[in-house]
Amino acid sequence: MTFWDHLDALRGVLVRALLVFGALAILSFCAMPWVMDHVVLAPCHADFILYRALDSLGAASPFASVTGAAGDFNLDVVSLQLASQFFVHMSGACWMAAVLGFPALIYILWTFVSPALYDHERRGIRRAFVFGNLMFYLGVATGYLLVFPLALRFLATYSLSGSIHTVVSLDSYMDNFFTLILVMGAVFELPLLCWLLGKMGLMERSFFSRYRRHAIVALLIAAGLITPTGDPFTLLAVFIPLYTLWEFSGRLVPRTAPEPTAA
Repeated sequence: MTFWDHLDALRGVLVRALLVFGALAILSFCAMPWVMDHVVLAPCHADFILYRALDSLGAASPFASVTGAAGDFNLDVVSLQLASQFFVHMSGACWMAAVLGFPALIYILWTFVSPALYDHERRGIRRAFVFGNLMFYLGVATGYLLVFPLALRFLATYSLSGSIHTVVSLDSYMDNFFTLILVMGAVFELPLLCWLLGKMGLMERSFFSRYRRHAIVALLIAAGLITPTGDPFTLLAVFIPLYTLWEFSGRLVPRTAPEPTAA
């Protein structure tokens, strides 16, 4: 194929990707009111699944300071700008289309790249594609069910003075919602990244044992930044998944770097 043939094939791929994204965005736009009520704003109420799980620990548990406030927790989100709800409706539909359509969009791009790869390279990319998508959605679920609700409840109930009343704007809520959840989705791609680096001979399993203590400190700091709370339970609830990712990543990396292939 000539350069222009490749360019024409790329144009077709981009057109298909835009059509898929556009169709999902329209469907997401129609479903957005229901999604806002039952998914996005669900962590604002005491009957959210994580809060009920924490309540089940009981007031006598070591985490009573965490679970005690869940029973009467309720957060009102207000729209402070005239067009906020319209723009959130549009942006939320686009974010939702991107998250739901991520595997399809990557597959469409894969159809453009795959003819240039060898058979063994295609097999490796297929495994990476499936594994990467599973880990991304697992990270999104962890962010939604664990990280965001804990951070939301801590920040919403934090009080500097009894004379200050917390009012959460719709824009602020959505910015934090998307940021934390997508960050967790990206963080959960760490095993895939380490596996690829191991396949390329740039990382060995000994790296993880050598820097385990450094990783624990770094992950504790990262957990503290994700959930800025002095509560040890909240900190551990974020740290444990991150540390599990670290150890799991080490298991995917070969013990020794593969020998370079002779020319």
